Amino acid sequence: MEPTEWTFGKIQYWHDPSTNFNIIWFSGQQGQVEQELATKMLQIQSKRFYLDVKQNRRGRFIKVAEIGADGRRSQIFLALSTAAEFRDHLSAFSDFYSSLGPPNPDNVPEDGKLKSEMMIKDNRRYYLDLKENSRGRFLRVSQTITRGGPRSQVAIPAQGMIEFRDALTDLLDEFSTDEHAYKPDLPEGRHMHVDNKNFYFDIGQNNRGVYMRISEVKTNFRTAITVPEKSWQRFRDILSDYCDKIKQPMQGSSGGFLRRISHIL
Repeated sequence: MEPTEWTFGKIQYWHDPSTNFNIIWFSGQQGQVEQELATKMLQIQSKRFYLDVKQNRRGRFIKVAEIGADGRRSQIFLALSTAAEFRDHLSAFSDFYSSLGPPNPDNVPEDGKLKSEMMIKDNRRYYLDLKENSRGRFLRVSQTITRGGPRSQVAIPAQGMIEFRDALTDLLDEFSTDEHAYKPDLPEGRHMHVDNKNFYFDIGQNNRGVYMRISEVKTNFRTAITVPEKSWQRFRDILSDYCDKIKQPMQGSSGGFLRRISHIL
């Protein structure tokens, strides 16, 4: 079945039956509905951790949410490839933690850090710090975005790193098997404003592969086309060819054009 789209007032609705994606736009603002594919809950000391595998038009990712004893919530987001790298770091941090002796309050580093690593994925950086304070040892995982935005972090008690790693491994084993079909990190959407029109270029994917959705949006009006990834290069070549042909009369043939007009007159 092909995707369907309808408009009611200022609401635009788009549904892809092949993946059960539902996308709703309000007054030209694009909102994206996510699918939750699986979730795991871990109780580590006084904290609860939720590992949710999610999917949207840009692909699959894992949301890690920490809920403290006071109900305070914090979360980070990991592409599947980043989650796999994080899983490997958890093994290394756990081995290092096992080699440590009992905590010694008289021999704690000034910043509390016992071991640190960093992961980089596109515009995101992840800082992994095994730390020690008066409450014990824990792994702090911080996520930052290079183009700005708040810093988010979760703190995993050191005793729970192996349990956390095993839960992450289970999810990766189940949902990374077809990663050749689902690319975890698609390019960000782009926007262009021309006269009274807005054009949106959004990259998505379904079980048929990656595609580009080009939408033209005006007040109470929206139309869109979907271009499969395999035809992007041909699509670009055709546009480039038209651009070159439009330029030629303006540069080299303007005199001939004027002469033909003068003959008609």
